Amino acid sequence: MLPYFIMLVFCGIPLFFLELSFGQFASLGCLGVWKISPIFKGVGYGMMVVSTYIGIYYNVVICISFYYFFMSMTNLLPWTYCNNPWNTPDCSGVLGGGRYQLNASLANATTSLVTGLAKVVNRTKRTSPSEEYWKHYVLNISDDIGNFGEVRLPLLGCLAVSWFVVFLCLIRGVKSSGKVVYFTATFPYVVLTILFIRGITLDGAINGIKYYLTPQWQKVLDAKVWGDAASQIFYSLGCAWGGLITMASYNKFHNNCFRDSIIISITNCATSVYAGFVIFSILGFMAHNLDVPVSEVADHGPGLAFVAYPEALTLLPISPLWSLLFFFMLILLGLGTQFCLLETLVTAVVDEIGTDWIIRNKTVVTLSVAIIGFLLGVPLTTRAGIYWLLLMDNYAASFSLVVVSCIMCICIMYVYGYQQYFKDVEMMLGFPPPLFFKVCWRFISPVIISFILIFTVIQYKPITYNDYVYPNWSLGIGFAMSMSSVLCIPVYAIYKVSRSPGATFREDAVEAHPLREKEELKEERKEELKEEEEKERRDEISLTIQESNGSTNTQNSANASA
Repeated sequence: MLPYFIMLVFCGIPLFFLELSFGQFASLGCLGVWKISPIFKGVGYGMMVVSTYIGIYYNVVICISFYYFFMSMTNLLPWTYCNNPWNTPDCSGVLGGGRYQLNASLANATTSLVTGLAKVVNRTKRTSPSEEYWKHYVLNISDDIGNFGEVRLPLLGCLAVSWFVVFLCLIRGVKSSGKVVYFTATFPYVVLTILFIRGITLDGAINGIKYYLTPQWQKVLDAKVWGDAASQIFYSLGCAWGGLITMASYNKFHNNCFRDSIIISITNCATSVYAGFVIFSILGFMAHNLDVPVSEVADHGPGLAFVAYPEALTLLPISPLWSLLFFFMLILLGLGTQFCLLETLVTAVVDEIGTDWIIRNKTVVTLSVAIIGFLLGVPLTTRAGIYWLLLMDNYAASFSLVVVSCIMCICIMYVYGYQQYFKDVEMMLGFPPPLFFKVCWRFISPVIISFILIFTVIQYKPITYNDYVYPNWSLGIGFAMSMSSVLCIPVYAIYKVSRSPGATFREDAVEAHPLREKEELKEERKEELKEEEEKERRDEISLTIQESNGSTNTQNSANASA
C-alpha cells in the first residue's frame, strides 16, 4: 500500500489533472489534441492502440462475470460440491459431499486416514470445486496457448451480450452513457457496503483484515511491487488510455477540472482500499474455515475473482444471493470502464476523419467498433483463451502505459512549453496550477516513471499461469503487442517529418510553424479585431447613409403628393 499511495500522490493525481486539463482546453479527443505538436501525434495513436487491446480482453472479463451471474440464478451454486461430471478425484470441497470421498468401510479405513492426513498437510495443494468449475467447465482449458480448441459457446454468447449492452449504453454517445454511469458508478458502492457488513461479521474476518493492513517492508525493495503499484494507478485512474482526454473534451471550457481531478482520484483510490477490506474479510473467513494462513488462500487476477471469492461465497448462508450481488457489481464496474474505452476509440475516429457523414452517423461508427471488438474477442473464448487474456493483460497494456504517459508529459512540458501550458491552464481555470503540480509535471512524475520502467526491465520475469510456463514464441507476441503502442510514436514522427515541406528543421524553411508564440497570436488577434471593428464601423456608416437617404426620399414623395 505504501508504493500505491506514493504512486498516487506523485504520479496518479498529477497525470490525471494533466490529461483532464489537456483535453478540456483543446476540446478534442486523444488524436486531435496533438495539434499543439503534430510530430507527437503518435502518442495519441499509441493511446488508441492501448485502448483497443484493453477493450478487447476487458470485455471478455465482463462476459465471464455475466456467465457467473447467470449461473448464480439457482438454489445451489454449481461450484459448491465435487459431485459434478467435470470434477476429478483430486477435488476436495470445504463443505464435504464429494463424489469421490472414500467410503467409511473397514477395508479402506487406513487409506482414508492417510488421505485425510495428506489433505491436512497439503491443504494448499487441494483442488477446490470452484477451481475445477473454473478450469474444467467454464474454460475447459487446454494444455497449451497454441492449442485453441473449440470456442466455448456459453462464453461466446455472454461476450455478445456484453458488447450489445455497451453499444446500447453508448448509442447516443456521452448523452446516453452519462445517464447510465449514474447507476453503474454508484450502485457498486451499495453492493460493496452490503458485502462489507456481511464480511466483517464472519469468523476469521479480522485475520484477513490484519493481513491486508500489515506492512511487509521487504517488499518495498522489490521493483515489481512498484511496477505493479504504477500499473494499478494507471489502470484505476485510466491514465494514458486516452479516455480522460476524450471525456474531458466534452467539459465546458471554464470547468474546474482541478477540483474534479482531486475528488475523482481520491474517491477512486479510496474505493480500491475499501474494496480491499471487503475482499480480505471474506478471505480471512475462508482461511479460518480451511485452517490455513490468509496468504495461502489469497490469489490474484482471474483466480481471485473466479476461484477464491466464489468458493468463499459458498460458505455463506443464502450463497446464491451474495454471488449474484458480487458478480453484478463486477459487471457494473467493468461496464463503466468499457464505456470510456469505446467512447475514446469512437471519438478519435470521428475527429480524425471528420466528414459530415461520419459526424452525422456516429452511431454507425459505434456499432462498427463494437462488432470489430466482438470479433477480435472471439479467440479469447476458446479453450486457450485464458492464456491469451493474461498475455494481453501483462504485456499489451502494462509498461507501454508508463512509456506513453511519460512521453506525453515531456512533450507538453518541454516541446509545447511548460510556461505556455501553465498560462493556458490559468486562462481556462482562472488560476495557475498549484506549485506541487508544476514540479511533478516537469520533474518528479517523469523521473519516477522512468526509474520504474528501468527497474521493471531489469527485474523482468516471464509470466506464468499456475504451473504453465509460456513458450518463447508467445512471449515474443506479448512484447510485440507492448511495442506496437510505443512504436506508434517514432513511426508517426518519421512519417510526419517525411511528409512535411522543406528540407531542414529551420523555422523559415517550412510554410507554417505549428507552435507559434502566444505574443504573435495576440498580435494577429488584435489585427483581426481591428479589421472587424473597421468593417462594423463602415457598415454602420453605410446603414446610416441609407436610412437618411430613405427618409429624405420619403419626405420628398410626401411633399410631391401634397
